[in-house]
Amino acid sequence: MTVTNLLKKSVFALAAMLTLGAQAQQQGVSKDEIVIGTIQDLSGPLAGFGKQARSGMQLAVAEINEQGGVNGRKLKLLVEDNGYDPKKALLAAQKLVNQDKIFIMAGHIGTAQNMAAMPVQFEKNVVNFFPITAAREMYEPLDRLKYSFAATYYDQMRITLPALIKEKGAKKVCTMYQDDDFGLEVLRGAEAGLKSMNMEFVEKTSYKRGATDFSSQISKLQASGCDMVVLGTIIRETIGAIGTARKLGFNPAFVGTSAAYTDLIHKIGGKAMDGLYATMTVQNPYLDEASQPIRFWANKYKTMFNEDPTVFSVYGYIIINSFAAAAAKAGKNLTTDSFIKAMDKLVIEPDMFGGAKATYSATKRLGSDESRLSQIQDGKWKVVSGYVSASSVK
Repeated sequence: MTVTNLLKKSVFALAAMLTLGAQAQQQGVSKDEIVIGTIQDLSGPLAGFGKQARSGMQLAVAEINEQGGVNGRKLKLLVEDNGYDPKKALLAAQKLVNQDKIFIMAGHIGTAQNMAAMPVQFEKNVVNFFPITAAREMYEPLDRLKYSFAATYYDQMRITLPALIKEKGAKKVCTMYQDDDFGLEVLRGAEAGLKSMNMEFVEKTSYKRGATDFSSQISKLQASGCDMVVLGTIIRETIGAIGTARKLGFNPAFVGTSAAYTDLIHKIGGKAMDGLYATMTVQNPYLDEASQPIRFWANKYKTMFNEDPTVFSVYGYIIINSFAAAAAKAGKNLTTDSFIKAMDKLVIEPDMFGGAKATYSATKRLGSDESRLSQIQDGKWKVVSGYVSASSVK
């Protein structure tokens, strides 16, 4: 063997060793597996959301693995329960990051819960990918390890509220909101929207996370003569607030954010929920949907989990597929750095669920700031507006 050939072989061997070394050092990535972590509410007030998001993720993982995985690696999904409690979210993140050695945290549900978990992840260079919350903190301040996919609660309400006030001719606008990071985002967005119309809330009232009785809050709003109520609420709080109002003969226009956009509202709350408005970004997948692709997907989901899918099932499904697309572009040598480089050039085109086009870059970590409005009519969500971009409304 010549000296030249020997040198070439040595260089190739060294390159191979460095590649294997990088992969060995990369947490959550092995020769044949990528470990994804997610934290859902499986036992608390958002369990209806969390379980559906988990199922949507599981369906996507199963489909991707059936097709050979991502660059030859199968996806492994590990799920922890936060009970919608930030303290439990912190413990769950510590387990997934430090014990289970996940590559990425995907679709963690809850604003305060993500805020508690992110420092644990970032210390170990673990990306917080597409959390299921529309809080601005999911992409601000700019951080290389943050990627968000949902138009913010702040912008949803800032844009939607003025248009709805004009449409309904509302004169007295009030709000009831959850007293935490989520509720405050809704409140601030609504206040910004009102300010653009030289209006202020006539009355404001809040409730503690986990509350079940809203009679005092609704009575307070009724006494103020509100003709529109902004709801910084999620599932049971939305149902409880509107149900209480109907019993009291109080029938203002109710409007919530994407946190209240789920078929669980009308399935659990019944006829009383008709008329509720909510902002949204993707379509709820009804089994009798006119769109054949959605209908096919929804029936496949029901076959697998023996229940109807909801919009949160769609969120989970989209999150995993978006991750897989970026991981595939990152190539065989998947690392946090290569994943980030791929994400920063990723374009997610509108899909069968009607989501807006999403783009990312090194300085743009919110995929899309567009949202639209739906209303419950005859026990079903009906889209009642087109998409509006937050950046187009100053």
